Amino acid sequence: MRDENYKKRLQEYFKKNLAKGYSADTLKWALIKQGNSRSAVEIASDDAQKEVAAEAAKVVEPKIEYLHVEDIQQLEQQQPKKSWWKRMFGK
Repeated sequence: MRDENYKKRLQEYFKKNLAKGYSADTLKWALIKQGNSRSAVEIASDDAQKEVAAEAAKVVEPKIEYLHVEDIQQLEQQQPKKSWWKRMFGK
């Protein structure tokens, strides 16, 4: 039986290469062809995919606020308009 470090290395391999865009099946077969145990590869793949999914779930989507046309018009009215000269030359 292999040590825990072996399983961690396989998991890290999966996480790193899944992030690069490789499919899990491709990675599994590559590891199996390199002489790794099929069961160890399956376990490492499942664990790595669970970790990646858990990390992805932590992402918070930004809050989007919408302004009505009337709100925009009110904001524009509150700000004094700059003359053409000031808009062009910033004076």
